[in-house]
Amino acid sequence: MTTFKTRLSKISKINGKVILANDYDLSVKNLEAKTIKNIKQLHPYLCGIKLNFHLLLPLGGKEVLKINKAAHKYGLQTIADIKLNDIGNTNKITIEHLWNLGFDAVIANPIMGLDSLKNLVGSAHKNEKGVITLCHMSAPEARLSYDMEVKVKKKQHLYQLFLDWALAAKVDGIVVGATFPKIIQHCSQKAKKNLSIFSPGVGTQGGNAGDVISSGTNYLIVGRTILNSKNPVSVAKALQLESLGK
Repeated sequence: MTTFKTRLSKISKINGKVILANDYDLSVKNLEAKTIKNIKQLHPYLCGIKLNFHLLLPLGGKEVLKINKAAHKYGLQTIADIKLNDIGNTNKITIEHLWNLGFDAVIANPIMGLDSLKNLVGSAHKNEKGVITLCHMSAPEARLSYDMEVKVKKKQHLYQLFLDWALAAKVDGIVVGATFPKIIQHCSQKAKKNLSIFSPGVGTQGGNAGDVISSGTNYLIVGRTILNSKNPVSVAKALQLESLGK
């Protein structure tokens, strides 16, 4: 077995650096079949798939396990996007359930605190799974919280504190919205190769793939731009080539 970070890096060198955010609204029926169809159709242009809370909640464990098995069949890594943030014991039990459902990584909220985050990462890494933490989200209103000035040992923006904690806890990656390329650049320069940067918000939310890649993003998280397209394969392929610098 290998680590989540290694597995994701390996498939991304072949398939590109696009992760599908398979996040549908309530109007979409047959979520399991639709998601597996997306995997079968789009897998040559993806390195992973992200499933959010609002997709997980209507599905049962058997359906989620089947989706993860379908993704793994094509070498894709699967990420549970639940912004995990709780006390240590709850976090531990939660990720055990996620691993049993076949997930390779979880997205967590570092507001839980550095010690809890370190424990979460340690537990995940023992199982060769990954932890990705929020640093700065893609929505415009994210500035109201992530740019907020805080003081722990020194005054800094909240996203800078979250970056420091991510490095200290040795997480596998951080989420920085594609709509904030300057913050991506700051995080990339400070983190160097110690963690990967995952950027949602390309396309529909206004983020530009080329800008964020040149700023230091390692992986593009793309949902509606692909899902709502008249030709999802064409859009995914174009993003794949852009992520590979072609």
